[in-house]
Amino acid sequence: MTERNLTPASGATRDRKRIGRGNASGQGRTAGRGMNGYHSRSGSKRLVWREGGQMPLQRRIPKRGFSNAPFRKEIQIVNLETLERLGVAKIDPAVLQAKGAIKKAGKPVKILGMGELKSGLEVTAHSFSKSAIEKIEKAGGKAIVL
Repeated sequence: MTERNLTPASGATRDRKRIGRGNASGQGRTAGRGMNGYHSRSGSKRLVWREGGQMPLQRRIPKRGFSNAPFRKEIQIVNLETLERLGVAKIDPAVLQAKGAIKKAGKPVKILGMGELKSGLEVTAHSFSKSAIEKIEKAGGKAIVL
Protein backbone atom coordinates (compact mmCIF):
# COMPACT_ATOMS: atom_id res chain seq x y z
CA MET A 1 0.00 0.00 0.00
CA THR A 2 1.30 3.44 -0.90
CA GLU A 3 0.30 6.95 0.02
CA ARG A 4 -1.38 7.62 -3.30
CA ASN A 5 -3.69 4.60 -2.82
CA LEU A 6 -5.16 5.90 0.45
CA THR A 7 -8.78 7.05 0.30
CA PRO A 8 -11.37 7.94 2.95
CA ALA A 9 -13.85 5.24 3.97
CA SER A 10 -16.98 5.10 1.84
CA GLY A 11 -19.62 7.54 3.13
CA ALA A 12 -17.05 9.59 5.06
CA THR A 13 -16.98 12.45 2.56
CA ARG A 14 -19.72 14.25 0.73
CA ASP A 15 -19.75 16.60 -2.26
CA ARG A 16 -20.28 20.24 -1.33
CA LYS A 17 -23.63 21.81 -2.09
CA ARG A 18 -23.35 23.76 -5.36
CA ILE A 19 -25.67 26.71 -4.89
CA GLY A 20 -27.06 28.84 -7.71
CA ARG A 21 -26.68 26.33 -10.53
CA GLY A 22 -30.19 26.34 -11.95
CA ASN A 23 -33.57 24.82 -11.12
CA ALA A 24 -32.51 21.20 -11.43
CA SER A 25 -29.75 21.47 -8.85
CA GLY A 26 -32.08 21.11 -5.86
CA GLN A 27 -31.18 24.67 -4.78
CA GLY A 28 -32.64 26.35 -7.84
CA ARG A 29 -34.20 29.78 -8.36
CA THR A 30 -33.54 31.43 -4.98
CA ALA A 31 -30.47 29.23 -4.27
CA GLY A 32 -31.45 28.61 -0.62
CA ARG A 33 -31.62 32.32 0.24
CA GLY A 34 -35.39 32.60 0.63
CA MET A 35 -37.65 34.98 -1.25
CA ASN A 36 -36.76 38.67 -0.78
CA GLY A 37 -34.87 40.87 1.63
CA TYR A 38 -31.37 42.00 2.42
CA HIS A 39 -29.88 38.54 2.80
CA SER A 40 -31.27 37.29 -0.49
CA ARG A 41 -29.08 39.77 -2.36
CA SER A 42 -25.38 39.57 -3.09
CA GLY A 43 -23.11 41.62 -0.84
CA SER A 44 -25.11 40.98 2.33
CA LYS A 45 -23.27 39.87 5.45
CA ARG A 46 -24.56 38.24 8.61
CA LEU A 47 -22.62 39.97 11.38
CA VAL A 48 -21.94 37.80 14.41
CA TRP A 49 -22.75 40.46 17.00
CA ARG A 50 -26.09 41.47 15.42
CA GLU A 51 -29.03 39.81 17.13
CA GLY A 52 -31.95 41.17 15.13
CA GLY A 53 -33.59 43.44 17.72
CA GLN A 54 -32.86 41.18 20.68
CA MET A 55 -30.81 42.86 23.43
CA PRO A 56 -27.17 42.10 22.51
CA LEU A 57 -25.16 39.78 24.76
CA GLN A 58 -22.65 42.47 25.73
CA ARG A 59 -25.52 44.63 27.04
CA ARG A 60 -27.41 41.75 28.72
CA ILE A 61 -24.51 40.71 30.94
CA PRO A 62 -24.12 42.74 34.17
CA LYS A 63 -21.07 44.94 34.43
CA ARG A 64 -19.36 44.71 37.82
CA GLY A 65 -16.14 45.79 39.44
CA PHE A 66 -13.49 48.30 38.60
CA SER A 67 -10.39 48.03 36.48
CA ASN A 68 -7.39 50.11 37.41
CA ALA A 69 -5.68 49.34 34.08
CA PRO A 70 -6.04 52.84 32.57
CA PHE A 71 -4.42 54.39 35.65
CA ARG A 72 -1.60 51.93 36.31
CA LYS A 73 1.98 53.15 36.50
CA GLU A 74 4.34 51.15 34.34
CA ILE A 75 7.66 50.80 36.17
CA GLN A 76 10.71 49.27 34.55
CA ILE A 77 12.66 47.02 36.90
CA VAL A 78 16.43 46.54 36.87
CA ASN A 79 18.37 44.34 39.29
CA LEU A 80 21.83 45.02 40.72
CA GLU A 81 23.27 42.02 38.89
CA THR A 82 22.29 43.71 35.60
CA LEU A 83 24.01 46.95 36.67
CA GLU A 84 27.17 44.98 37.52
CA ARG A 85 27.22 43.45 34.04
CA LEU A 86 26.95 46.85 32.29
CA GLY A 87 30.47 47.88 33.33
CA VAL A 88 29.69 51.61 33.63
CA ALA A 89 30.52 53.77 36.68
CA LYS A 90 27.65 56.30 36.34
CA ILE A 91 24.26 54.80 35.57
CA ASP A 92 21.05 56.66 34.72
CA PRO A 93 17.93 55.78 32.64
CA ALA A 94 19.54 57.02 29.38
CA VAL A 95 22.56 54.73 29.91
CA LEU A 96 20.28 51.80 30.81
CA GLN A 97 18.34 52.30 27.58
CA ALA A 98 21.51 52.60 25.49
CA LYS A 99 22.83 49.33 26.96
CA GLY A 100 19.47 47.55 26.44
CA ALA A 101 18.61 47.04 30.12
CA ILE A 102 15.32 48.96 29.73
CA LYS A 103 13.15 49.76 26.73
CA LYS A 104 12.14 53.38 27.34
CA ALA A 105 14.14 56.08 29.11
CA GLY A 106 11.01 58.18 29.72
CA LYS A 107 9.23 55.63 31.94
CA PRO A 108 10.13 55.30 35.65
CA VAL A 109 12.96 52.93 36.61
CA LYS A 110 13.20 51.02 39.90
CA ILE A 111 16.41 49.36 41.05
CA LEU A 112 15.97 46.10 42.98
CA GLY A 113 18.55 44.40 45.18
CA MET A 114 18.93 41.01 43.49
CA GLY A 115 22.62 40.23 42.98
CA GLU A 116 25.85 41.67 44.40
CA LEU A 117 27.97 44.70 43.49
CA LYS A 118 31.76 44.43 43.47
CA SER A 119 32.50 48.04 42.54
CA GLY A 120 31.04 51.35 43.71
CA LEU A 121 28.49 52.70 41.23
CA GLU A 122 26.68 56.03 41.09
CA VAL A 123 23.14 54.98 40.20
CA THR A 124 20.41 57.49 39.32
CA ALA A 125 16.83 56.14 39.13
CA HIS A 126 13.26 57.01 40.06
CA SER A 127 13.11 54.58 43.00
CA PHE A 128 15.15 51.96 44.83
CA SER A 129 14.36 49.04 47.10
CA LYS A 130 15.82 49.14 50.63
CA SER A 131 18.13 46.21 49.92
CA ALA A 132 19.37 47.85 46.70
CA ILE A 133 20.31 51.07 48.55
CA GLU A 134 22.12 49.07 51.26
CA LYS A 135 24.12 47.03 48.73
CA ILE A 136 25.04 50.07 46.59
CA GLU A 137 26.27 52.03 49.62
CA LYS A 138 28.06 48.98 51.06
CA ALA A 139 30.00 48.66 47.78
CA GLY A 140 31.00 52.35 48.05
CA GLY A 141 28.52 53.80 45.57
CA LYS A 142 25.64 56.28 45.62
CA ALA A 143 21.89 55.83 45.06
CA ILE A 144 20.43 59.09 43.70
CA VAL A 145 16.62 59.38 43.44
CA LEU A 146 15.28 61.37 40.47
